[in-house]
Amino acid sequence: MSRTVVVTGTGSGIGLALARHFIAVGDRVAVIDPDSDALAPAFNDLDVGERQRLIATVGDVGDEADVQRFMDECQRSFGVPDVVVNNAGITGGSTATTLHETPVDVFDRVVAVNLRGPYLICRRALPGMVARGSGIILNIASVAAFVAFPGRAVYSMTKAALAQLTRTIAVDYGATGVRSVALCPGMVATPMTQWRLDTPRLRDEIVARIPQGRVAAISDIVAAVAFLVSADANYFNGSALPIDGGYLAA
Repeated sequence: MSRTVVVTGTGSGIGLALARHFIAVGDRVAVIDPDSDALAPAFNDLDVGERQRLIATVGDVGDEADVQRFMDECQRSFGVPDVVVNNAGITGGSTATTLHETPVDVFDRVVAVNLRGPYLICRRALPGMVARGSGIILNIASVAAFVAFPGRAVYSMTKAALAQLTRTIAVDYGATGVRSVALCPGMVATPMTQWRLDTPRLRDEIVARIPQGRVAAISDIVAAVAFLVSADANYFNGSALPIDGGYLAA
């Protein structure tokens, strides 16, 4: 049965792979990303039928007007979302380090994308989900929700807050038929992390901390999301689930 799925942060990496997965299985998919140069080419190879099941919006998830425009278009064209995947996230770059060294504007930007964005998306999606009596919100958090990454204060803070947002939705909306789950990846090979993995010393340090002996592939994350938003996972609610090859267990 075809669903309406919202995925944020779809210009590349995990978000793009998730959007393409949902399109491939026949869902109607609405995506948003601020990078117009990346967003348009990412879906160029879709056939006519697939294009009819895609809405691609250039916009900032941290901007209320952009989110309203995006979600209004989604609901007007495809209806109330059945699934929302809040994937958009940033580290803040080289200036987002320890707390006292992170500029306020960088702090605000990371919070805007990593936390305000999911809040704004959920705020628009939840009324329709509640009225219908069903819906799934899946938040892509991080193992940084459980352990603070050295020199990544604001990133760690926002990912922990995203896990708590997930629990809040479960508590406040679970009785309405809406459920929420946070998936918390460890290191994943994506365009955002590739510079680390292409540096032998850094890659060796990362892999040495993962009992399974490898970083995650994007396909690992897609498979986990596909399960968690399926009917087979309908008793997962409020969970923050690591997918890290044993990193947190070591």
